[in-house]
Amino acid sequence: MADQADIRICFVGDSFVNGTGDPECLGWTGRICAAASHNNYNVTYYNLGIRRETSADIRDRWQQEVERRLPASCDRRVVFSFGVNDTTIENGKPRVDPSDSIKNARQILTEARRSLPVLMVGPPPIADAEQNQRIIDLSGQLGALCQGLEVPFLEIAGPLRNSEVWISEAIVNDGAHPRAAGYAELAELVQSWSAWRGWFPDRG
Repeated sequence: MADQADIRICFVGDSFVNGTGDPECLGWTGRICAAASHNNYNVTYYNLGIRRETSADIRDRWQQEVERRLPASCDRRVVFSFGVNDTTIENGKPRVDPSDSIKNARQILTEARRSLPVLMVGPPPIADAEQNQRIIDLSGQLGALCQGLEVPFLEIAGPLRNSEVWISEAIVNDGAHPRAAGYAELAELVQSWSAWRGWFPDRG
């Protein structure tokens, strides 16, 4: 295994990976990597979140972008998170059909896990009850897919839908993205996740 002094992680996904809406410009990815750094891990992280991107967009770009940032000489890892934009209604239908979302995710994860340690964080809720049901349904399907592929999956739609902080910040912001406190709650969920803790065990 490569030297843990040089851990490089790509976070690939949408605006929630990007941290859109966070005035501190950290989102959840910056916060969990800062915590790892404070725990004496030397982490280089690349935020590859792009606003409005669907699973189809991510399927088409992720491999080239990740390969350019994660040379074989380092301890390289990738975290995916997407799905909310797939469930957005445009022209009377979801931007991506749920069956196609799963096909895209299967292709992405199957290719990624051939050479990289992979984690997947599920899609978060927004301030719209109808879309949240679609998000939760897709999250369940993504979780089942990940279980079959032996890719650790963190379901966050349920916990964050019940979070007063996440939803209230989304409402007063743009209806979808929280601000700093909401992203801090999501970061805590990831940091408490056994799969993430396995990557960064406490060094005391």
